[in-house]
Amino acid sequence: MFKALANSFKIPDLKNKLVFTLMMVVVYRIGCYVPTPGINGAALAEFFARMAKQQGGTIFGIINMFSGGAMERLTIFALGIMPYISASIIMQLLTAVIPALEKLSKEGRAGYEKINQYSRYMTVILAIVQSFFIALWLENPERFDGLRIVMFPGWGFRILTVLTLTTGTIFIMWLGEQIQEKGIGNGISLIITASIISRIPAAMNQLVLLISPFASGRSQIQPITLLIMALLLVGVVFTVILVTQGQRKIPVQYARRIVGRKIFGGQSTYIPLKVDTAGVIAIIFAQSLILFPATLANFIPKPAFQRIAQSLVRGHLLYTLVYALLIIFFCYFYTAIVFNPVDLSENMKKYGGFIPGIRPGAPTTQYLDYVMTRITLAGAIFIAFIAIFPDFVMAWLNVPYLVASFFGGTGILIIVGVILDTVKQMESHLLMHHYDGFIKSGRIRGRR
Repeated sequence: MFKALANSFKIPDLKNKLVFTLMMVVVYRIGCYVPTPGINGAALAEFFARMAKQQGGTIFGIINMFSGGAMERLTIFALGIMPYISASIIMQLLTAVIPALEKLSKEGRAGYEKINQYSRYMTVILAIVQSFFIALWLENPERFDGLRIVMFPGWGFRILTVLTLTTGTIFIMWLGEQIQEKGIGNGISLIITASIISRIPAAMNQLVLLISPFASGRSQIQPITLLIMALLLVGVVFTVILVTQGQRKIPVQYARRIVGRKIFGGQSTYIPLKVDTAGVIAIIFAQSLILFPATLANFIPKPAFQRIAQSLVRGHLLYTLVYALLIIFFCYFYTAIVFNPVDLSENMKKYGGFIPGIRPGAPTTQYLDYVMTRITLAGAIFIAFIAIFPDFVMAWLNVPYLVASFFGGTGILIIVGVILDTVKQMESHLLMHHYDGFIKSGRIRGRR
């Protein structure tokens, strides 16, 4: 592995891509520490620290994770890339229900660029709306337990905050596109991964404090607990790799056709159906929905609503059950949007392809839907388990959620998936220049 990494810098083109990608990530991380004007950063950090201790969690906590802690400091990159992610998901959903967008998505590169342009416009709109409501939220000390976050509230602060946060999101989006064009890997995914990885030092600091002995001479975490945590981390990463790379291969045979003097078809191939089609998107949907009441509780001081919101916070049984069911539902929902067995069977029939033992047309459609429904159930249950596993680790081993979050959830899925994609691209460059790749046998499959 280290030899392959060293060989990566011997290829000029790959070396330039790697250096450019690292420079863009450094620029992004520097921006995560540039404060937004008019904010008392210390008071805001104290409030987020209280929220973390309460283990409640809101949508702002999700934004804070995806922005690498920029939200709790309210820097110029406080919104992170979440508006772009939301816009991309919305456009993907609209493509499945609006015929004009569906037709546009089938026009190849030109259609992709047009839909991507619509996603950029929607990103700006979402960033403006989100930053405006964040400005209103920051102005009221009652929502921060009496802490004064904004020094000079009013329309001047609101307009300045909207301009600052929206511009920061657009700049991050531009950085991601630059990495996509001139660097290595998926730019947006790498930025998100860098944000999540940036939280590791804080988690390690908390772990060191738990290991350090108190005045009584005993540490809060015993060596056996630390060993269990290390084994769990290795097991979770290994299992996530297996499931995210897992495929059900449907064999397809193409009939031989003679056109003039040429013979077409006659070969065998397969359709790779992924076990984990939805992946992180299902968790993001479920988190946004289940944390919405807790977020609204900051704005609606009604006792009845507060009780409902408190029953749907991390650590409660109702939260765990609803969260798991929502993830399973969204796994099926997203899979139904991106996987169309009718179109797949029609394309196979058009080009003379068939599944051995299955008649073309409607029987093929029913068979593909049958297989996809069952493998999606396995993937959905696994994703739900990974999402709620940090809660069990936190309760079982008595560690803070910041430490437990690296044993599952959105973060581990994103980190593993993005690293696999990036290594796959580097592997192709190495093999193309006759260097050994990162693995000596087999090959690395990407998520798509």
